[in-house]
Amino acid sequence: MDDLLATLADARGAFLSWLDGWYAAREAVSLRHDLLAPAGGAENVAVLVVDLLVGFCSEGPLASPRMGALGPKTAGFLRSAHAAGLRHFLLAADAHPPDSPEFASFPPHCIAGTREAEVIPELTELPFAAEMITISKRSLAVGLEEEFQRWRQTHPEVRTWIILGDCTDLCVYHAAMYLRLCANASGQDVRVIVPANLVDTYDLPVATALQIGALPHDAELLQRLFLYHLALNGVRVVREIAD
Repeated sequence: MDDLLATLADARGAFLSWLDGWYAAREAVSLRHDLLAPAGGAENVAVLVVDLLVGFCSEGPLASPRMGALGPKTAGFLRSAHAAGLRHFLLAADAHPPDSPEFASFPPHCIAGTREAEVIPELTELPFAAEMITISKRSLAVGLEEEFQRWRQTHPEVRTWIILGDCTDLCVYHAAMYLRLCANASGQDVRVIVPANLVDTYDLPVATALQIGALPHDAELLQRLFLYHLALNGVRVVREIAD
């Protein structure tokens, strides 16, 4: 058994070393030249912001400073995107019923009508905030919501999606995979882009997890693994999107 564990550790170490290099090598792209121009214009591009809510960014049992740090950066990107002509901004937002089955896996959070379910001020205070469309979701996957499905059906011109928010390995992952798999299944030429600097996940060290009876969650490792898995499935993962 010791030999087997040593062999597995060596193999895993080689992959993790490669993964770290892959993550560090993600390129920065230009919003105007690398995304809008190939899409045929801003009208063919949508930005989907996932779960930048009070209950993940500043208050409640699932709030994390890593999520909170996304607020100002995301607001800055959205300002740049709006200035470049983008008008399709969607906010996917947890709005759970009080008896949500999801609470068997995660502590009760972002219950509809509570402060935790509110979009963070950095986004609501944007001068074009009223133009954004909030789509409530009752699970990790916004793609399961009929409102999101209808929006996609009524906007067939959108063939490029930019996904931002949290958590990389949970709701962001499901949103990006839904769009990528729908495109694959329908044979559509759709691009899904995830900028690594505008998505993140929470950290729960092993020692802390054992104390509270939860599953540990290594943010740095899972950030890399799930971005890799998105890339493996055809999602374009970039370091950042510049003007």
